[in-house]
Amino acid sequence: MSMANMARGKWMRTGTALAAALLTAGGGASAADRAPLTAEQQQAYDIYRDIIAIRTARGQAKTPEMVAYLADRLKQAGFADADIMVSDYDSEGEPVQGLIVRFAASKPDGRKPIVLLGHMDVVDALAEDWVLPPFTLTEQDGYFFGRGTTDNKYGIANLVQTFIRLRQEGWSPGRDLYLVFSGDEETGMISTRAQAEYVAAKIDPAYVLNSDAGGITLAPDRTPLAMAVQAAEKTFATFELTVTNPGGHSSRPRSDNAIYELGDALQRIREHRFPVQATPLTRSFLGALGQITPGETGEAMRAFAADPADPAAIAVLQATPETVGTLGTTCVATMLKAGHAENALPQSATATVNCRIFPGVGAAAVEATLREVVANDAVQFKLATDVTESPESAVPDEVMAALRTTIDARYPGLPIQPYMESGGTDGMHYRTRGYATVAISGAASRPQDMFAHGLNERLSVDSFYGGLDHWYRLLKELGG
Repeated sequence: MSMANMARGKWMRTGTALAAALLTAGGGASAADRAPLTAEQQQAYDIYRDIIAIRTARGQAKTPEMVAYLADRLKQAGFADADIMVSDYDSEGEPVQGLIVRFAASKPDGRKPIVLLGHMDVVDALAEDWVLPPFTLTEQDGYFFGRGTTDNKYGIANLVQTFIRLRQEGWSPGRDLYLVFSGDEETGMISTRAQAEYVAAKIDPAYVLNSDAGGITLAPDRTPLAMAVQAAEKTFATFELTVTNPGGHSSRPRSDNAIYELGDALQRIREHRFPVQATPLTRSFLGALGQITPGETGEAMRAFAADPADPAAIAVLQATPETVGTLGTTCVATMLKAGHAENALPQSATATVNCRIFPGVGAAAVEATLREVVANDAVQFKLATDVTESPESAVPDEVMAALRTTIDARYPGLPIQPYMESGGTDGMHYRTRGYATVAISGAASRPQDMFAHGLNERLSVDSFYGGLDHWYRLLKELGG
């Protein structure tokens, strides 16, 4: 996802009334007011429009359609069949595909390849919940609306169009460049794990660059504030908490009730606060962000950076959705399933609790803490996800230098700040294999415009076109 996902829990707002109001907020010039699109812009728009129309969500089995579309586009641009690899996977009972594309060096200069990540799947969206159709790219009031407009089909469209543009120009890198697109990042990450294993065994890159996070943060008035570089991410772990009971007839209530017991457990989890933690990366990030964030939140960021034990700063930052995930582990209930009939006592009740675990803590330690917090042996715990714990990445010097050149062409002198992602991306599986992995999306966004995973996801039209040269400049710098 984009910078704007720096707390990729992910920043979003929902509610149809709010979303409808924001449709009129305006995000830039209208299509009628803009200059005609260049060939590169039109090509990028066409790819963006076409892949957003492909509903690559869990249960739709649409990633093969998207892979075929992208592969065809790349072949038309001159990429050989031998440089395009399509892989099939079974992701939790559903067929998905992954795509790897090689941009081969004509005269290799001895440097290791660069791998570029993106994911083709999206969280599903229901048309009846949205103001605009989720799987039709719609331009309105200065925004592009549609599921995946930010997460992560902007990254996919941007990278694919850049490869096509460079190929059509006749450019050849001095080192191999690889697109590595997964098919189930939002769910099982089966394709992600398999691709990471393949990359380590067959490609062994110098480092990995991710299009699914990082990017440019804009102030509410759209003033650029900073370019964020995702250098670490929290561990994703989901637990299922279940209470069972003999049940019975609803006319004969009993003192023990599976729903009530589970509710008590969730209330205890809601009230629990994990210990506040800080690393040089998170302190540096909050300190830098505090310099450009107004009001009480900015003051708290600066205070925490100076003293991570400052209780007043902690209180402010833990009460703010955009920053709470940076201060430590968080666990939150996300789904419920209980009962089997309206006139029967529940025989079981299950809650899904999603945790984003601070690096170095571990899922086992979090489960032990949750068991202590719940303090009820009748609540059964099940770890429902494969857990990947990844280390922090150092940003390679040549990446930072190339990024500086690239950002200066767009926003001269804009600060570049590494940060820790509160959510998770494909990048974790490359970090665990020892590869420096940093996310540097070209998207620019305001926090209030982030609706990834939520209703009426959008990206400003200005950001879409303004970021098209991002990877183009970067790859020329890094691969030239």
